Amino acid sequence: MNKKYLSITIALLFQFIFSASAQEVVSYTLEEIIERAKNQSPAALNADTRRENSYWSYRFFQANFNPQLSLEGTLPRYSQSFTNVTQPDGTLEFREVRQNFADLELGLRQVIAPTGGTLSVNSSTSRFDNFLAADNENQTRWNGVPVNVRLSQPIFAYNPYKWDKKIEPIRYEESKRGYVEEMEQISGRVTQMFFQFLIAQVNLDIATKNLQNSEAILKIEQGRYNIGTTYEDKLLQVELQVLEARQGVAQARLDMESSSLSLKSYIGLNENTTLNLLLPSEIPDFDVDVQKAIEYAFQNRSDAIRFERQRTEAEANVAQARGQRFQMNLNASYGYNKADLMWSGIYSNPNTQALVSLGINVPILDWGRNKARMSMAKANQKLTEFEIEQEIINFEQEIFTKVRNFIMLKHRVEITKTSDLVADKRYEISFRRYQSGNVTITDLGIAQQEKDQNRRSYVESLREFWVAYYELRELTLYDFEADNLLYTPDMGFLED
Repeated sequence: MNKKYLSITIALLFQFIFSASAQEVVSYTLEEIIERAKNQSPAALNADTRRENSYWSYRFFQANFNPQLSLEGTLPRYSQSFTNVTQPDGTLEFREVRQNFADLELGLRQVIAPTGGTLSVNSSTSRFDNFLAADNENQTRWNGVPVNVRLSQPIFAYNPYKWDKKIEPIRYEESKRGYVEEMEQISGRVTQMFFQFLIAQVNLDIATKNLQNSEAILKIEQGRYNIGTTYEDKLLQVELQVLEARQGVAQARLDMESSSLSLKSYIGLNENTTLNLLLPSEIPDFDVDVQKAIEYAFQNRSDAIRFERQRTEAEANVAQARGQRFQMNLNASYGYNKADLMWSGIYSNPNTQALVSLGINVPILDWGRNKARMSMAKANQKLTEFEIEQEIINFEQEIFTKVRNFIMLKHRVEITKTSDLVADKRYEISFRRYQSGNVTITDLGIAQQEKDQNRRSYVESLREFWVAYYELRELTLYDFEADNLLYTPDMGFLED
């Protein structure tokens, strides 16, 4: 029997431990929630992945301008077939042919970025085997190029290397600034969810207190009804208020659970954890100058550098259209080669090998294709300039509007905070006067509604302020509270 009781006790102990761990309550401030979201949320991990992809894309671009050493060849290329062979008397004789061919080439290639050409140094070897020779003996021939220098140079053509050197660094810089903006977007998004949960938490607190007050009022009204100092309709009115308060508590609890799940899912928190969010009652005290905000935005934002990239890309498209009017390509090579029966023989006193060619392709009659292509590129460039100018105007207006809105919201928080305190104090006074019989149940209900409304307005004003705060950081990449930049070009993201 003792063993049975012992096992039951142990089981209950484990159940208590697991229940306690499953209902772990964690308190978070707004700053702590934002920090967790930036480090562990799926949105932050996605931003990190995009940042890494941008980094390796830029490294791939840089590698194009470094020497490239490559080995190419065919090992082997064997063929067996019957082929027609013309005889001295003009007749055809079908002979079986079994041959093998193998070749290898080692080349060091270097791009000439200023001119768009390619310079390479190569060495190659090839071997030919004939397995059905006329004398029934296998024949082997070797051919080789000990060293060969080649130049391929387009003339008056579009140079992609030149324009890539202008565009890709801008694109990479744009991606780095975009990453910081994504982090601020995460801050704004989690701030929205933080206050959505906090409002639900406040609503539950309000509903719970209202239920307690309604039940206390019901007891008072029941006492007054029993002694004949109130009427039954007032008692029924209070009973209805109690039922509505209970329904309000149930709805507020459901809303809080829903917003809690959304927030925990976004920041990557265990679903079994119970959140307790702390209201940020204090707001940062700093001033924002509109002109400085616009300057910081043009200095730091990815959009500002995107304008530069779009202009450069439009110029590159015009250059590409101009380079397609006619084509001219210079090819030159100089080296040594030799054929021999032995592989070692091709490196002994090789012969000089040289080649120079100039290829041209000039359209004589194209029915205006080149002119149309060039005009279209210039028209697109002009359109890009117009669009950028309009975006700059919209950009400045957005900053101006956000700053003015932020200043207004800061004053609104101070007003709603005072209103919340006043409304709460008024309700306390009204409740005490109701207990003494100097205030009607209707007036007390009005005071309660004003108290709840002002409390919600205060929390809502805090939400709008903090969302605007992180929007301003995102738009300018500047921390006005700490008075420092959120992004500088020398910030280390990944090792170069």
